[in-house]
Amino acid sequence: MLNLRVLDLSDHRGQLAGAMLADLGADVVLVEPPGGSAARAVGPFVAGRDGDPEASLWFWSYNRGKRSIVLDLDTDEGRDRLAELAAGADVVIESDKPGVMAAKGLGADDLAAVNPALVYTSITPFGQSGPKAQWAATDIVVSAASMLSNIIGDDDRPPLRIPLDQCYLHASAEAAAATMIALRERSRSGRGQHVDVSAQQAAGQALQSMSLCHLYNSPEAGRFSGGAKLGPFTVRLRSPAADGYVSATILFGESIGPFGQRLFEWMHAQGGCSDADLEIDWINFVEGVMTGRIGFGEYDRIQQVAADFTATRTKAELLTAALEHRLLMVPITTVQDVVEAPHYTERGFWRDIDVGDQQAVRFPGPFANMSRTPVEVAGPPPTLGEHTDAVLADAAGTPRTPAVASDDVSARLNAAVPAGHRDPTQPLADVKILDFMWVMAGPAATRVLADWGATVVRVESSHKVEAARTIQPFLNDEGGADNGGLYQNMNAGKLGITIDMAKMDQPACRDLVLDLVRWADVVCESFSPRAMRDWGLSYEDLCEVNPDIIMASSCLFGQSGPLSSLAGFGTMGASMSGFYEMTGWPDRDPAGVFGAYTDYVSPRFLSTAILAALDHRDRTGEGQYIDLSQAEASMSFLAPAVLDYTVNGQMPPKLGNAHPQMSPHGVYPSAGENRWIAIACENDDQWKALCWIVGESLGGFGELGPDERRERAGEIDEAISAWTSSREGSEADALLQRGGIPAHAIPTSVTMPTDGQLVHRNHFRNVTHATNGTMWVEGARFAMSRSSDGIHHGGPTYGEHTFEVLERLLGYDADQIAELAVAGVLE
Repeated sequence: MLNLRVLDLSDHRGQLAGAMLADLGADVVLVEPPGGSAARAVGPFVAGRDGDPEASLWFWSYNRGKRSIVLDLDTDEGRDRLAELAAGADVVIESDKPGVMAAKGLGADDLAAVNPALVYTSITPFGQSGPKAQWAATDIVVSAASMLSNIIGDDDRPPLRIPLDQCYLHASAEAAAATMIALRERSRSGRGQHVDVSAQQAAGQALQSMSLCHLYNSPEAGRFSGGAKLGPFTVRLRSPAADGYVSATILFGESIGPFGQRLFEWMHAQGGCSDADLEIDWINFVEGVMTGRIGFGEYDRIQQVAADFTATRTKAELLTAALEHRLLMVPITTVQDVVEAPHYTERGFWRDIDVGDQQAVRFPGPFANMSRTPVEVAGPPPTLGEHTDAVLADAAGTPRTPAVASDDVSARLNAAVPAGHRDPTQPLADVKILDFMWVMAGPAATRVLADWGATVVRVESSHKVEAARTIQPFLNDEGGADNGGLYQNMNAGKLGITIDMAKMDQPACRDLVLDLVRWADVVCESFSPRAMRDWGLSYEDLCEVNPDIIMASSCLFGQSGPLSSLAGFGTMGASMSGFYEMTGWPDRDPAGVFGAYTDYVSPRFLSTAILAALDHRDRTGEGQYIDLSQAEASMSFLAPAVLDYTVNGQMPPKLGNAHPQMSPHGVYPSAGENRWIAIACENDDQWKALCWIVGESLGGFGELGPDERRERAGEIDEAISAWTSSREGSEADALLQRGGIPAHAIPTSVTMPTDGQLVHRNHFRNVTHATNGTMWVEGARFAMSRSSDGIHHGGPTYGEHTFEVLERLLGYDADQIAELAVAGVLE
């Protein structure tokens, strides 16, 4: 468990970060103002207790297991007490506007003077500096700024946001991983630093690299209710079932096509499609469309045939078939379905915690199962100031010393940096990872570790094409193993080796893989649960050759339970995790989140778990096994809705862009075709400023309170739309921001690269690439004050670094390499 003291000064925009560290064993002290954290005013609430600071289910979700103290940081006494606590702390997390803490003498530099080993993590909408650093931003505004809204919703209505303030949750989870990276650097240098997390950049991970479309000269992604528009194709991810909806993934290529083929073979056996449908070219379909061999309308026809069939079966029947026949088809579940699903109960996922007079409140459980250091979700959320006396007395009595690594540990970690490492000063330069991950959820977790210095060796086989290599955007809209933006983005900076894993029963292949295991600190894989065992590469097998190895397995539903055998993609995780069903307009079928949503959420949890396991190994010499269910990890982003159901029996409504507290709160048209701007008012001052800027059309509404504004939202939205539709989005958001009103035009992939804030933060990187010369990837989603990321190279081509890995990392000579080539082990 983490031997850390964390001071959590954040509010609802950052408290998940501290919750993740608390679950990993850190002592997290929530520092609240006299009136309580702003998170205590965020709904939903326990029924009948709206506004009660001890009854916010949002607060409960992200503060269980913490201790609460009250300090007034607007007073000298409060500031002095915080400085005393910081002297003995390892981490401070805060989410104030840039400059606010520094103005109180409690900024990163101020507290570093008190405690040079302190890691100070800031979570803000746009980062600590840059042209938009001081811009006001609610979650819908961050969703707009990140481009995420532009690809969610119905194409005949405004873009949508995902409920439950998802963008700040992305930033919070990113902050937890970033903090752990900074702490590992501290274990080698003895020094802390300032970690600067941008919610705009963090939320951009949920775009599935579609922000790169223009840079790749590839068609823009578009909105499509129940799916996505990718180039000339409309991908349906929502189909009717007899009792609701299912998500059937029907795509093509060597990796995904066989799933569609099995679906149609099963449908045919049930009388659900024609004999001719058995002749669909599941492998080369896209090439056939592009060359004219197959008509453009054929894909729509295939999807409609499948939808007509699923409409005749219940969700349960279709899930049973998916498990029996290995199909990419799952029900679109409600929060109630999730809470009552046998799978999570059988895995022991839920945690029943007494909170005040509420007995056995069911909370989402651990975000990962860790064999040596279990993730514990045990403590209730604190009452306001519950631990003030105890924490301050402890600080005054025996000041705590930050848990900096001992000199011998620091020396050992510095000595572990591989010879020839591109930058031995990077935070993770001593970390060696063997990566069997594929597509996005796994590779995104190891990508951030590679960004900050880890040596990541990626194992691929050209005989079984990695699905990410076949997913848009493509360079110049031309498919090819090295042209995919998603693949490049998820694998930048990694070393690539190609091994024919089908030959694992041959000594030459097995010896090579086990030598890589001996070299590694961490082995990561994201196959279905049986794959590694069938190759003789289970955790127990790896421990025989490397007793202190850390192994991390990431799959949709974990390594055990009724759904564990359900292989597939994050589109299925999103459908079965409750996010999909709640995203949409009240009068329509659910529009759903974009694509593989759990693939965008779970990587932060996996990275954090790996870093925590490395910390444990540094202190004890023990490795361990990490079983991460992408669906369970992502449940953290759904926690307030889960509690609303388990406590109140309430299901989250589809709200469109409306908000339970803020009004107005929406997305409005701006000048130009399909151009939009997000605007929100958090309080009456912002509302009055908006009325003054918009002018006469809102003049009669200026004195309305929030409840009255929500009642008359239709009229107000119409008046705002009339004003915004006559202005360019960038003109309107700049004018509104000058009035202190949260607003941001929604960019496209054409305008994203020229966003001044993203340019300032060096978000888009043109990196070297072995076959294309250069390729575009996204940069890190956080910055550090002393350490720099090492994002200079794109994803590896097939076998690009095979000889480098064998010679430099494993020490093989020419004869050994020749023997592997002759045996057909190397591709």
